[in-house]
Amino acid sequence: MKEMFAAFSDGFVNFCDAVCGYPYFFLLIGGGLLLFIYSGAVSIRRLPHALRALRAKQATDQGKQTGQISSVQALLSAIAATVGMGNIAGVAIALTIGGPGTVFWMWVSALVGMSTKFFEGTLSIMYKGHDSAGEVQGGPMYIITKGLGEKWKPLAVAFSIFGLVGTLCFMQANQLVESVTTVFTTPMGIENTLWLRFILGVVMVAIVGAVILGGIKRIALFASRIVPVMVILYLILVIVIMVMHFREIPGVFGQIFSEAFTFRSGFGGFAFIALTGARRAAFVNEAGVGTASMMHGASKNTDPIREGLIAMLGPAIDSGLVCTLTSIPIIIAGNYTGLTDPKGLFVALGAWQQLLPGIGHLLLMTIVFFFAFSTMFSYSYYGQKCTNYLFGAHNVKWYNYYYLAMIIVAAMIPLKLMVSIMDLAFALMACCTMFTIIKLSPRVKKLMKSYFKDSPATEES
Repeated sequence: MKEMFAAFSDGFVNFCDAVCGYPYFFLLIGGGLLLFIYSGAVSIRRLPHALRALRAKQATDQGKQTGQISSVQALLSAIAATVGMGNIAGVAIALTIGGPGTVFWMWVSALVGMSTKFFEGTLSIMYKGHDSAGEVQGGPMYIITKGLGEKWKPLAVAFSIFGLVGTLCFMQANQLVESVTTVFTTPMGIENTLWLRFILGVVMVAIVGAVILGGIKRIALFASRIVPVMVILYLILVIVIMVMHFREIPGVFGQIFSEAFTFRSGFGGFAFIALTGARRAAFVNEAGVGTASMMHGASKNTDPIREGLIAMLGPAIDSGLVCTLTSIPIIIAGNYTGLTDPKGLFVALGAWQQLLPGIGHLLLMTIVFFFAFSTMFSYSYYGQKCTNYLFGAHNVKWYNYYYLAMIIVAAMIPLKLMVSIMDLAFALMACCTMFTIIKLSPRVKKLMKSYFKDSPATEES
């Protein structure tokens, strides 16, 4: 029986790897590129408008409930979810597999993802609904039923079911425990037992529970305070490394650009580098998955295009800025080459320890804590939204308890099979979301033309 389960597990993992590999990548990047072209390169041409929209006064309907949080809080909460282990471990693995040239293609993927996020954010305000308690809600499930019509409700239900699985933070919780035991407890002579992992899981539950049980307002309040701090702190630390190794910086960016277009191994080698970098960024920023529209759907803003402009800043920060900050120290250290079975987080920790002896790995672990917990906070909200849609607002509390219990499970068990299940759920969420976005994109473009034509606050400079 054990052998049968192992065989099934290995087969399922291989199937998920195939489905969630390049088919998923082409869905997100191909669909995003289509939206980029259809929108007239919104992520490039309208970036100044997005920055102005971030500072502008929010448009709301006085006396009418339209959401629970501000547009800025929605953006920061969405970033809190996407800036996580993938920005460190995932980038390190991409560098190990494809070299520095992958970073350039991460930037390209970020531009494409920004276009997708623009459509997601806009639709999240255009099509809102009400839950069983009468509270305004947003997200793909409401975009589907309000935008495509009630006949498409099975697609909304399917998205919500996939979302209940895909938004569990098994990877974040497990990798955080692995990091703590590797960096702290094992060097202290404390054995990495099941009991130790259980205790660390309980500690994580106490921290996460203190935030998520307060609902979206507390999650958004935390995100609005912690996200700027963690990104700025990461930026400062990387700048310190760059100053200390300033002679290597021109070579770092030289490698990024020159190896992005290398044909040393023929066109196949070039395509491999491009796909590795773009795929990693697509996984990090989650553009087209539908998670961001759940967060932006909670915004009080009543101007859909303005919300879309703000939403599209997310990939610029997580796939653009943060992934670049991760790559620079690793490229300087050069410890990513020649690895046959790379563990991304340990590659990054090794680079920081090499460049900042004695304290580097501790400083990066501080960033890892911020990143991991911020993701766990925001992901809980996505699961709450799916539970709300499927089972009613009164049952959301049970999901919170389930989510917290799964953090302890994630801390204790091997995750290869479960992570594959979550990856497959994410891919299926993306299928529902990208289909809906592309089908409704003409309505967004019509509204977009009117906005940029009539709004004096966004006149071309």
